[in-house]
Amino acid sequence: MSKPPYRLNDVEIVKHRPPKNNVTPDRPYAHLVEQERAANGQIVDVATLFLTNRECPFRCLMCDLWKNTTDTSIPVGSIPQQIDFALSELPPAKHLKLYNSGNFFDAQAIARDDFTHIAQRAQAFDHVIVENHPRLCNRVCSQFREQLGNTTLEIALGLETIDPAVLPLLNKQMTLDDFARGVETLLAADIVVRTFILLKAPFQNETQGVEWAIRSIEYALGLGAGCCAVIPTRAGNGIMEKLQADGYFSQPTLSSLEIVMDEGLKLAEGRGRVFVDLWDLEQFAVCPLCVRSRRDRLSQMNLNQRILPQVSCSCRELIL
Repeated sequence: MSKPPYRLNDVEIVKHRPPKNNVTPDRPYAHLVEQERAANGQIVDVATLFLTNRECPFRCLMCDLWKNTTDTSIPVGSIPQQIDFALSELPPAKHLKLYNSGNFFDAQAIARDDFTHIAQRAQAFDHVIVENHPRLCNRVCSQFREQLGNTTLEIALGLETIDPAVLPLLNKQMTLDDFARGVETLLAADIVVRTFILLKAPFQNETQGVEWAIRSIEYALGLGAGCCAVIPTRAGNGIMEKLQADGYFSQPTLSSLEIVMDEGLKLAEGRGRVFVDLWDLEQFAVCPLCVRSRRDRLSQMNLNQRILPQVSCSCRELIL
């Protein structure tokens, strides 16, 4: 696929957005407990909180997380309040995941004065996971790590793809050198690294999408990332629909996700973990008869980190 004739910058991306959802700074916009395989091999309950805060300043082409953000910084104390509310409604868990639709260490999103109070709450858990942009990995990350005491810290970074023709078009304002420096900084501070990888980014066909997702997993593991989370690229943020209409993007198939998971687990053996995102998985399948079984297979592979036999079905999905 070729580069589109229009500029893929902040102005063009924002222009095509639908309205944001209504959110409030004293409540997370979602919270739940999910199971995940930890680095030590145990399957643990994870209290996952989707925090409400100011929109991320990096307007990545494929992102739709801005839908649940505010336009301005929220009051000091709001994030600890959100955490208290969510944890009061959730059953006990060993791990805590604090995702804030952007960058945990963006001072415009989460006030520095809140970090001590957040750390105090996180100390009740064995492990805490937050998300951040690679260019915002600095001394503040290690300071927060120190505030956590015996609770270990994992920071999730968006790598997206190492495809040299595509990464510059994602408006992520990041190079592979930026990503590598971010990983190096975190590892040196005794912080575990997780990375997000796109399956079939814009401007990739199905074959390229699979190939570059696998190569991106290998790259991230080679840098020392302990976990790779593969996310099928979706429409739904406005600009992606325009790219889709203009022939520059189409959603990946479920079969492609299965291929990437199988190959990713082979690469990760003895080195780390690979997960695939199963949210709204049905939209990537063409056969309603086998999609539930295929989802269950991938879910078990997420937990067990072992390749399971393919689901047998009479359907013939068109892939690659």
